[in-house]
Amino acid sequence: MNSIASTLISILSPETAIISWENLTPTQQHHIHQGIDSKSQPSCVIYPHSQAELAAVIAIANSHKWRVLTCGSGSKINWGGLAKNIDIIVSSDRINQLIEHAVGDLTVTVEAGMKFAQLQEILAKHHQFLALDPAFPDSATIGGIVATADTGSLRQRYGGVRDQLLGITFIRADGQIAKAGGRVVKNVAGYDLMKLFTGAYGTLGIISQVTFRVYPIPETSGTVILTGKAEAISQAVRTLQSSELTPTQADLLSSKLVNNLDLGTGIGLITRFQNINESVQEQSKRLLAIGEKLGLHGVIYSGNNETDLWQRLPEQIHSHVTKSTITCKIGVLPTAAVEIINQIDIGLIHISSGLGLVRLENQDQILPLRNLCQANSGFLSILSAPIELKERFDIWGYTGNSLAVMRRIKTQFDPQNILNLGCFVGAI
Repeated sequence: MNSIASTLISILSPETAIISWENLTPTQQHHIHQGIDSKSQPSCVIYPHSQAELAAVIAIANSHKWRVLTCGSGSKINWGGLAKNIDIIVSSDRINQLIEHAVGDLTVTVEAGMKFAQLQEILAKHHQFLALDPAFPDSATIGGIVATADTGSLRQRYGGVRDQLLGITFIRADGQIAKAGGRVVKNVAGYDLMKLFTGAYGTLGIISQVTFRVYPIPETSGTVILTGKAEAISQAVRTLQSSELTPTQADLLSSKLVNNLDLGTGIGLITRFQNINESVQEQSKRLLAIGEKLGLHGVIYSGNNETDLWQRLPEQIHSHVTKSTITCKIGVLPTAAVEIINQIDIGLIHISSGLGLVRLENQDQILPLRNLCQANSGFLSILSAPIELKERFDIWGYTGNSLAVMRRIKTQFDPQNILNLGCFVGAI
């Protein structure tokens, strides 16, 4: 047993699981090494059982100036920059209880380690759902979803993670427990810590509890697929956006993604309507008619076929990765989205926000695509990639002028640089 693990065992309760690095399986060690630099040799992985224990661990780490990598289940441990000089890994995976589900108020409060799929099951019993669609929904934890600001096509109707947060509880770098927001749907004046922590990759504090707004499950769902030439798809997008149609999800699909999903030929527009049955049928028919007038191939998916399609779509980006696979988050002007998707091998772009996901198989593809995105007022940030690439490549590609402000905020929240150092923009 190494000295750090021995110190923690002597201080923490016997219920807290502390696993020395040498007692991890090679598979577990390899998985962790996907998120840390090659020079790091963590001493142990710690699984606190409560917020209080989590706070105690961070307080100890702060007093000893131990560098900490925080995670939930580890499903996104390989996203973003590599954490530097890590001494211990702290997981919130076992801090996973339902705190309160206010059914009538349409809010839910859970601990950060709860799995996304488990939360959806709880909400579904009351015909409600959390309107997020993150990567790895079966294994992703709520805290990890917030820390990486991870949602997908549902942002068309419901916005991003920041838009659905009502409150958070977090552990500061000094081990103190702090709160922001509340448990009711209202706006308050003041500095919005919830938005600051969302997408900060655990560099400002450790999210331990979250309150979300939730929504009633729609009565019916239907998805329209239009495929064909870029010019016709572009016109279909413009017509859809200027119409009275109200999709919950609407994405552009690259031609190879269309082909992989056996949806047709050319690039695609996938649009989902969710409402009462009559509304879904009418909106689906109207969009199908728009496509037909433009010479596009159209088909409507419903029932299990539709559910299966929306599950397989993100898997084309995130699943079955090889040693050389690179996944990226991109953003472009929505008006340039069709032009960009037409030059992408495997990827999708949300038509309302211009945000999207791309899968690359060759690192030589990164800079040309990043330059193309930046030329259209956008960005390309690498989520997952081989460690060797991340150690010598600019993961975030940030070209804005806020890096100095970000570093000052990091210093204020984590003056000793112990939390997830290196994971965020500018190696923060």
